[in-house]
Amino acid sequence: MRFWAREIAAATGGVLVGDDVVVDGAGIDTRELPAGALFVPIVDARDGHDFIVDALERGASAFLTAHPAPTDLPAGVAAIEVSDPASALSTLGGVARTRLAASAGPSGGGAEVVGITGSVGKTTTKDLLAAALATTYRTASSVRSFNNELGVPLTLLNAPDETEVAVVEMGARGRGHIESLCVIARPTIGIVTSVDMVHTELFGTVADVAAAKGELIEALPSGGTAVLNADIALVAEMAERTQARVLRFGVTPSTDSLDVWATAITVDDDLWPRFHLHSPWGEIDVRLGVRGGHNVGNALAAAAAALVVGVDLATLVDGLSQAELSPWRMDLQTTSSGARVLNDAYNAGPASVAAALAAVAALGVAHPVAVLGPMAELGDDGPNAHLAVAARAEDLGVRVVAVAAPDYGPTAEHVADLDEAAALVLGAGPLGPDDAVLVKGSRIAGLERLAARLLKS
Repeated sequence: MRFWAREIAAATGGVLVGDDVVVDGAGIDTRELPAGALFVPIVDARDGHDFIVDALERGASAFLTAHPAPTDLPAGVAAIEVSDPASALSTLGGVARTRLAASAGPSGGGAEVVGITGSVGKTTTKDLLAAALATTYRTASSVRSFNNELGVPLTLLNAPDETEVAVVEMGARGRGHIESLCVIARPTIGIVTSVDMVHTELFGTVADVAAAKGELIEALPSGGTAVLNADIALVAEMAERTQARVLRFGVTPSTDSLDVWATAITVDDDLWPRFHLHSPWGEIDVRLGVRGGHNVGNALAAAAAALVVGVDLATLVDGLSQAELSPWRMDLQTTSSGARVLNDAYNAGPASVAAALAAVAALGVAHPVAVLGPMAELGDDGPNAHLAVAARAEDLGVRVVAVAAPDYGPTAEHVADLDEAAALVLGAGPLGPDDAVLVKGSRIAGLERLAARLLKS
């Protein structure tokens, strides 16, 4: 989205120093900063102000700064002095949202903004929905898992001016977080994929997680639409928290309370799901472009939102079949020796690990192995949750190698780090067609590096 530097200064209450240049988009990481963008220096573990020179060398046309701007700026560069760059970024995200409201959306009344939250599945649902919408509308969506107080305004600022639908992922680490993101994004459609034991160390109980996720549904306008997972009671109950239209999706056999549902679900030997989609707009066969039977539910959520916006059924199917997931999610590859490596290492909670275990077991090989890192931030429930995952793996016949995660208990084989894990998995010789290895853990584990090593081996 394009702004003049003077507009940024006026919106943020900042002081413009240097030339009044055109700025196109924004970023906080100089390694990924597009030419002509606004660089926003965030002060965290490192001070983003230390990278301003690098940002300019990479083509940034302007930057925010909490310090006095240099008086000898290069020609064609603007600095905007603000009290707090992170707060200014949030403000600019709200300004970008106002521009979207004034643009020509699918119905001619402004761009639609779809907010997506949930304990698991929100990034996959975002990817599926963006692919479906892009078949018909000019669509912008969150990059990877940009879903916090920085990622949401960046998503809006980086939406092209002609955007008709923006898909915004929303995460939370406590009560009030999603409410504050909704103040910026002002969603017209809200999707809640799930409520599960994730970040309970921070939230408290699963009911507290539901209360926080439901802030998205509370924020919807009366003319909006809430898309809720009817398979999970705590999500279905959120219908009572909104005046918006409610669409319920699910994969349960009963259709009495469902608006969008799936039947005839199958998963082939490469984990590609197929199903028959039922909806108020009609029914049709679907073949997903993302792996794992558990992603049928995410596809139903995406389908419901896309149909609400105005994508027709046949075009929806094309979009869902062509979707590509963000990195390290259900990425199944085959080594040169014929072994399968399932890289689902982006993050982990009890529900997502159980789904991934079912997926590796479904590959039907003689020797399925799950290399699991810790499931972080589960609080007092953590030890029992890890034991339950280990028990589920045992039921499925999947060998567990636990990396720096003693809570998986006595049925797992325990190693201290990735080197030991690689040595244990490869210790009997090269992996072959009878082997499949799942790698999964919370972000702190960095297990995607092991997946890369296994593929190279």
